[in-house]
Order: sequence, then C-alpha cells, then structure tokens
Amino acid sequence: MKSFKRFINNLTFIDLFAGIGGFHYALHKLGLKCVFASEINKDARISYETNFKQISLELFKKNNFNEDIFKQKKQQIPNFDICCAGFPCQPFSQIGKKRGFKENFEGRGNLFFQIVEILKVKKPRAFLLENVQHLVNHNNGETFKIIKETIKKLNYSFYYKVIRASDFNLPQHRPRTFMVGFYNEKDNDKQFQFPKPIKLKKKMSDIFKGKCNKEIGFTLRLGGAGSGIKDRRNWDRYLVNGREKQILPEHGLSMQGFPSNYFLSNSKRTSMKLLGNSVAVNVVKYIALEMLEYMYDKKKYILKKNSKQLNLNL
Repeated sequence: MKSFKRFINNLTFIDLFAGIGGFHYALHKLGLKCVFASEINKDARISYETNFKQISLELFKKNNFNEDIFKQKKQQIPNFDICCAGFPCQPFSQIGKKRGFKENFEGRGNLFFQIVEILKVKKPRAFLLENVQHLVNHNNGETFKIIKETIKKLNYSFYYKVIRASDFNLPQHRPRTFMVGFYNEKDNDKQFQFPKPIKLKKKMSDIFKGKCNKEIGFTLRLGGAGSGIKDRRNWDRYLVNGREKQILPEHGLSMQGFPSNYFLSNSKRTSMKLLGNSVAVNVVKYIALEMLEYMYDKKKYILKKNSKQLNLNL
C-alpha cells in the first residue's frame, strides 16, 4: 500500500481546457501534482486560480497557467505523466450545431488536435479525455473514428465508455464519453477496464435537504434556465417539499462533486454556466484511480520480468 502511494505521489498531470478544475480537484485528491494547466475563459480562470493557487504553488509560481493553448510552445510544457482534457463539447453536442472538426468559432473544433500535438511532443504515460455522449455517433461515427485512429497512430492504446455522473454517487444524469489510453501498450497486454458503477446513495433530496420529486437530477446545462417545471426543456427546477425550487450554485457544486466552499463566481448566472461546463469530479476520480492501479500493476510486472532476467530478487 505504501509503495502504491509513493508511486501516485510521484506522478504529475496537465489540465487542458481546464474550466473550473474538475480534473485538477479529482487528481489532487488522489495525490498527483498538476504541473501545467490551460484555460482561456476569464471567469473560469479566476475560479481556477482562486481554488488552486494555495495547493498548486508550482503551477502558478512557474507561470504554467496558460491562457491560449494555440500560443503555447509544446516543448516548453513541463514533462508530465497523464494528460487530462475535457475538450470543448459544443461542436459535437446535440444543443450545438454538430459541426465537429469544421467548427471554427474560437478554434473549438480544432482543439482536439492541440491535445494530439502535446501527446506527440511530450509522450506522457497516459491520457484521460472527456466529451459529450454524442461524440461517439457524431457524423455517423466518422468523427470518433478520426479521434481514435489519430491517437493510436501516436502509439497509444484507446479505450472509451459512456458514463453517467449517477454511476458514481452524484445525483445527476450527465452522460459523458470518457477516453483513456496508455503509451506504448501492446495488443497482447492486459486490457484496461473502466471502473464498475457504485450504488447511488446521494439523492436530490440530499442536495435540497428536503423531499424532492426526483432521485436523480437533470444534467446541468449552459443555457435554457427558467423554462418552468412543466416545460419539457426544464432542467433547473424541482418540486421540493411540494414547492417549486430552482437549482442554485451551491446545489450544482454538490451535484458535480465539488466541496461547498469551492469558489465559482460572484454572479449566480456565471456560476451556473461554469458548473454546466465542468466535469463530474467523482467520475474522474474513479476512472483515474483505476488508471493508476493499472499503471502500477504494469510497472510491477515489468520490474519482476526484468528482475528475473537479471537474477534479482525484487
């Protein structure tokens, strides 16, 4: 157990398109250190720095909180072990125009290839990516095929699974496509398995601290708030103790797996938008832990294999 903890504590990661820091918060809790992050949105940057400037001193002291990833020289990114990225989902989502890689607004559709360039240059041990559920079927599967083949050409394995926040004790549907891969992994190696869902204990009644009409909440979104509880587009209003109640930032934080003191924004509207753009912390944490155990087991196997060749007793 101690050796596994030491293994984790020696690992580093980068946080691309970081938002308010869902990946960072999850991996920091596991014991990893963030050495580089990138986020262009002003409100998200303020939230990110406020929450992490005291616990990720190296990140900010060394000026490794990038704003525009297109302007970042990839060779100058510090060496790291795991690349985390929730690359912008608007080009692939149902609520967007589904333009995929043809999306040119702020280069969002092309941001995936910034990840590719970083993987190509830095060659980290692994990656953990997140996007909308519908990425898998976008453009009749062609978009996802390009993503998979592009990454595999860089000598990475590629695993994916659609996972809901409610699969890991967060009362919110929020289905998302998670992608995982490991560098220089052989086809005959032991195959990575995503973590199995756990029983949902936290319900919407726990979120509101009152009897709610739903056990699992709607997916937090970027727009369309205030449609009304009877509107089919409603996602932010519930019946609590028989009365209509609207989701507030403090509810959203809990639904996404953040602590209650996590700073978002002084604006309620901005806070809800930031939460809608974030990842579900619990899901990231469980996947990352499975990745770490997988990487640790492979390392032990290599050590044992080498020790036999060298007649060492490890």
